Amino acid sequence: MAAKTCLLIDPMHESILPLLSSVSLHAEDVSRESIQHIREKVKQKNVVGIFVRTRTRVDEHLLGTHPTIQFVARAGAGLDNLDLPFLEKHNIKVVHASEGNRDAVGEYTIGALLSLMRNIPKADAEVRQKIWQREENRGMELAGKTVGIIGYGNMGKAFAKRLTGFDCKVIAYDKYKKSYSDQLVEEVQLATLKERTEILSLHIPLTDETRNLIDFQFIADMPQLKIIVNTARGEILSLVTIVKSFQHKKIIGAVLDVLPNEKLNTLSEAESALFQQLTDNRQVVFTPHIAGWTFESHVKINEVLVKKLRNIFTSF
Repeated sequence: MAAKTCLLIDPMHESILPLLSSVSLHAEDVSRESIQHIREKVKQKNVVGIFVRTRTRVDEHLLGTHPTIQFVARAGAGLDNLDLPFLEKHNIKVVHASEGNRDAVGEYTIGALLSLMRNIPKADAEVRQKIWQREENRGMELAGKTVGIIGYGNMGKAFAKRLTGFDCKVIAYDKYKKSYSDQLVEEVQLATLKERTEILSLHIPLTDETRNLIDFQFIADMPQLKIIVNTARGEILSLVTIVKSFQHKKIIGAVLDVLPNEKLNTLSEAESALFQQLTDNRQVVFTPHIAGWTFESHVKINEVLVKKLRNIFTSF
């Protein structure tokens, strides 16, 4: 009898191999194979599941009209590259690992926010050019500010936890959660969050509901807002909205770990013009989608996924 196999469609940390072996699964790395090859492999009866990151779209095109796999394991938090209705229709379980990189995201969000508020990237670039400007790099303190979090799942809570030592007020809005106020955060309605927030941090998944959720009107309705931090998905907050918010002095800074189009060499002329305006702005801190990207989270994600598979399936 052929061993039960799962396909590693996107590159995975090597720790996945012994972890899968511990639940009697054989892993086959097909991350360098063509989509056509993968489509043929996934139809084999001994293949019970697949592992993906963000690179691969999991839908009928990949799995076929009558898929036989039992699960899709998403090595990360977001599910926007999975056709969830299609998977549900065919009784394919979905597991993801937001617990695996929540610490990384929480730490990154603190670090990037402080870097922006204290002008660290700008000051570092100047000193490397032998420019020594103290007054021009006078920064802001996080203490005393009101930080608003939209989305209070694993990522939002991890960020709130790391704010506890900064003497700031932390409020959060989550449309799908209730009664979560505690020593870390005050649960508020969206209108209250808009009214009080000075620093806004986004920790929501990309869905049809959240795409372009943070538009210019949303920001214009926030009279205290100074800074936006986006570690969620770029499509939630467009480049047009960010540029317009700076132009109208609705914000004075932004941290962008994600962008609507992260393939920068494919930007349209209009996208390039907006992107250039932001790269020229020293009050914007960019990073290449690395908030959850640490050596530790690489391993933790695998551990979380395999633990969830063990809890769902008693055997394959």
